[in-house]
Amino acid sequence: MASTEHSFARLIVFSFLLYIVKPSTSLETIGPGQSIRDGDTIVSTGQSYELGFFSAGGGSARRYLGIWYKRVSTGTVVWVANRETPLFDRSGVLSITDQGDLLLINSTNNVLWSSNGATQARNPFAQLLETGNLVVKDRNDNNSETVVWQSFDYPSDTFLPEMRVGKDFVTGKETHISSWKNFDDPAIGDYTYGIDPRGFPQLVVKNGNTTRFRLGSFNGIRYTGTPRMNQNQVYGYEFVLNDREVYYTVHLRNTSVPTRLVVSASAAAQRLVWIDKTQSWAVYFSAYEDKCDNYGLCGVYATCNINNSPMCACLEGFKPRSVSDWALLDWSGGCVRSIPLDCGRGEGFVKHEGVKLPDTSHSWFNQSMTLKECQELCLKNCSCVGYANSDVRNGGSGCLLWFGDLIDIRQFTTAGQDIYIRVAAAYLDELKKKEKSRERKRVAIIVCSIISVVVASILVWILYIRKWRFSNRAKIVNTIEKLDHKKSRTEETKEDLELPMFDLTTIVSATDNFSSGNKLGEGGFGPVYKGILSDGQKLQEIAVKRLSNNSGQGLEEFKNEVALVSKLQHRNLVKMHGCCIEGDERMLIYEYMPKMSLDYIIFDQSKSRNLNSKARLNIIDGIARGLLYLHRDSRLPVVHRDLKASNVLLDSDMNPRISDFGIAQIFGGNQTEANTTRVVGTYGYMAPEYAGEGLYSPKSDIFSFGVLVLEIISGKRNRGFYSPSHRYNLLGHAWKLWMEDRIVELIDNALEYETCDLSEIKRRIHIGLLCVQERHEDRPHMAAVDKMLSGDNSLPQPTQPGFFTERGIPEVDYYYSPNHQEFASTNELTISIVDPR
Repeated sequence: MASTEHSFARLIVFSFLLYIVKPSTSLETIGPGQSIRDGDTIVSTGQSYELGFFSAGGGSARRYLGIWYKRVSTGTVVWVANRETPLFDRSGVLSITDQGDLLLINSTNNVLWSSNGATQARNPFAQLLETGNLVVKDRNDNNSETVVWQSFDYPSDTFLPEMRVGKDFVTGKETHISSWKNFDDPAIGDYTYGIDPRGFPQLVVKNGNTTRFRLGSFNGIRYTGTPRMNQNQVYGYEFVLNDREVYYTVHLRNTSVPTRLVVSASAAAQRLVWIDKTQSWAVYFSAYEDKCDNYGLCGVYATCNINNSPMCACLEGFKPRSVSDWALLDWSGGCVRSIPLDCGRGEGFVKHEGVKLPDTSHSWFNQSMTLKECQELCLKNCSCVGYANSDVRNGGSGCLLWFGDLIDIRQFTTAGQDIYIRVAAAYLDELKKKEKSRERKRVAIIVCSIISVVVASILVWILYIRKWRFSNRAKIVNTIEKLDHKKSRTEETKEDLELPMFDLTTIVSATDNFSSGNKLGEGGFGPVYKGILSDGQKLQEIAVKRLSNNSGQGLEEFKNEVALVSKLQHRNLVKMHGCCIEGDERMLIYEYMPKMSLDYIIFDQSKSRNLNSKARLNIIDGIARGLLYLHRDSRLPVVHRDLKASNVLLDSDMNPRISDFGIAQIFGGNQTEANTTRVVGTYGYMAPEYAGEGLYSPKSDIFSFGVLVLEIISGKRNRGFYSPSHRYNLLGHAWKLWMEDRIVELIDNALEYETCDLSEIKRRIHIGLLCVQERHEDRPHMAAVDKMLSGDNSLPQPTQPGFFTERGIPEVDYYYSPNHQEFASTNELTISIVDPR
């Protein structure tokens, strides 16, 4: 159970590796006296689905009767009959009795599975429909057909269009999707996906009886916890609720685009759409996309906003139950009212916009009431704590009331819903006073602004007159100073350069005067712009790095990068075209990389789906080749010292180029390591001996390379990695999975339905762990890493990685330099530490 809990937050859905026996016979239906044996199949009319026997997990001896895709994603199983009772040989036979029962029999004539049809049929036959539904039909005397049993009533881990999940209130039968036990065992697993019929029915993912994720109640357009679950051109949703039943289903609008929802053994529930052009499944919707999707993460009367730090905040009119726990980011205690309710004494409601509605299992609803009637009804009942529309279509209708504590609320930027939460009369009075105070401040600000504009206009006019009088003299002095300054700075720096020099006018023209539309991003050096150079015959795209005034790097780093890159030439290193030094301007001109940097793609949930396993392995191998050139093959052996995802650029073919050599160091002669009192680099990529003692060597780059390997395979950042089961970073998480022999769970869920060489991916993870070992003596040299990547020889066992916990690093990213300049960085923590010794 602990293993399953740990895998829950990682949301890794595995592609099932199936071994299907080549059928010898394919039928469309079977009737009494007919059967199919292991090797025979039943195929749907349009060849979309196939029923037969298969082995889960490649060469496993266990055999199952199941349905899989035949026309697309061949071999992907969508239904299993004998989930709990596998065959252990190929003797399985499926037949149908005269009464319409389907029987799965083994070699000893024991029944391993049966449909147990309650209806007695007279002329039964079994047929696999084009929807993927295996049905038993009874043909009547008038030649009409009636379905007496269907597999859609007994789903496995896959929810197909036209299938229903829900509850029959008359018979009490519930239908839900249940996960496999693990990726090669289709027995019923720990997780289910279905409708919780209590209160106002809602869609949930559960582990046993414990809710793990709540998609919410249906509001006529979508489930309130899934803003991305929109109506689309491929399929539409249908939610039915009446006295007899409640169910949810999906109807295909475009039958040429297969779609399915899968609940994996790791609790991930994802709606997948088949993309014919790429021959792969694309994730349209995922039931677990960020930390706020954890059920009740922030406790009662609190809301979760993934864009805020911290994520959890009490609702308006509430305060933390335990201030000390909240300071430690333990929100489980939730919030309590700032002012207790006093029923009937002027209480009212505070409107909260754009939220996921709270858990509705303890709610009451009426589909015909207006919102005004809903408010009045809630006010009359002292136990009612909030209300909302149950249907948001056409301006809203229906009434939904909550009783008891409100839990599992989150804030959305789009597609959220409004809820009105009850507060005390005294709190409403406080809100009115605050609003009056804000209004007075607004009036004061407007008056002061008008006065300021008038005064400023007068001052500007006075300054303009004075400036006009001395304009000629000022222009002459300014020109002389600029010429002298330009000459001294330019001649001082040109001595060490072996690159073409560009004049400022050329670069300004190429970048359209450094327009915001040409800005590609911002790094430790400063802003980077796209530009186009023209020599009169052809156009050339360039990237211009412009040293900013508040940059964490200065003239020395600039000169260092120019001197190094001009002497380094390799297909996996970024190519520099030249530089520009005029006045205070310092710019580096590089070849333009159309795919931007690696971190721009690998850590973006949507973009990383286009980065298949082959591309990721190619990127890892390319970085390794570039690093091997720096360490061993260049005429000046170099230690990069700041290898990270944002410093790896990608060309149009997704080939990697190592960039940013501002803090790189040349190693001469037999030098193997060096020591510095100024540690610079990026937290999460720095080796322990370098961050702690200032000791750097090629082994420092090896550590950074290992971190990159694990990030590329997992699609997760080392720093800021989150798991509800531990406080390790990505290195610690990977080490824990390695020690528990569950390393395959590290693989990015974007690769889950891709046919990939699992052994090659696992080998890269193994190499990554060898590179991030805590002791630098234990890490392999780059030449050894290159052999490991290109060979199939056995690898040594890794030891514990360095820096495998976050060590309480603050949430805010920053750059610290000796002169105390700071600037924000959204993704990385770049540090510069000066030792006072």
